[in-house]
Amino acid sequence: MPEGAKRPYRGGGGGPIAGGPYRGGVYRFLLTPRWWGINLFAVLAIPFCLFMGSWQLGRFESRVDTHREQQVQADDAKVAKAEPLAALLPVTTETSGRQASATGRYDAAHQLLVPDRELDERTGFYVLTPLRTEGGKALPVVRGWLPGDADSKADVAKVPAPPAGEVTVTGALQSSEGPSTRGVHSETGLPKGQLGMISAASLVNILPYGVYDAWITTDKGGAGLTPVPAAAPPNSGLDLKAFQNLGYTGEWFVFAGFVVFMWFRLLRREVEAERDLALGITPEEPGPGPGPGPGGPGPGGSGPGGPAGPDGSGSGGAERTRSPAGVA
Repeated sequence: MPEGAKRPYRGGGGGPIAGGPYRGGVYRFLLTPRWWGINLFAVLAIPFCLFMGSWQLGRFESRVDTHREQQVQADDAKVAKAEPLAALLPVTTETSGRQASATGRYDAAHQLLVPDRELDERTGFYVLTPLRTEGGKALPVVRGWLPGDADSKADVAKVPAPPAGEVTVTGALQSSEGPSTRGVHSETGLPKGQLGMISAASLVNILPYGVYDAWITTDKGGAGLTPVPAAAPPNSGLDLKAFQNLGYTGEWFVFAGFVVFMWFRLLRREVEAERDLALGITPEEPGPGPGPGPGGPGPGGSGPGGPAGPDGSGSGGAERTRSPAGVA
């Protein structure tokens, strides 16, 4: 073997590798503690990502089904017979939007306006009048919508008075609004006579009597009022949260694919390194650094390769090793 050539890699027994340079043992690195950790992470991460992606997909499909059910219920509610309010409480996704009826007297003295509500791409306000029922509690009734500004006296003057005496009101049952409901004013500081959010928690501080944790919107509120359509119950239907669930589904499945991709990439790099070692190809070790320049001192003198000779050429060592025959 020429001097300086690298010897091929030999097996653990010291002899040449039989049948090929890297047969058997090339995947033994999978049993090292480092790869035990990598494999354990992959085994746990992939099922977890798939589970979370399937769960988010199930949430999205559930919202799609709920949206379809709400459409069917809304169509049925238009022709269904109204039921007593007590039979539909508390409000759920099944009872929301159904026709409810209640008997009582309107409290015109505590009528409220709900500002900044949009209808048909126009801004206006709801007209909410409490209905004092026979049980003593009040049912918030949205009698309709008017275009304009709730702070304008001219627009407020257009609000028709509620019917006097005992009346039976029928309308679509709705659940209390929340801070995420569209058009809601969750902040305080509204002028007197205005309400930012239709909910029992907001009305209990305004009205001097108890309030049902529900409200209805009627299509017979009075002349000039536009009926307010029933809204889908919260956390149902194809809203922004539904499409967020769909987006999270894709993210979790991408994470699972990324774990698989990185595992195979690390495996391939490790196998290639093992094969290189089996073929005798080892990474070159860094040397001690660049030597001195042509004019710099050598390891034993002033020349590039050794101590200076008699003529100062730096090759004195070579001159001293010449034989007498060479000199002749």
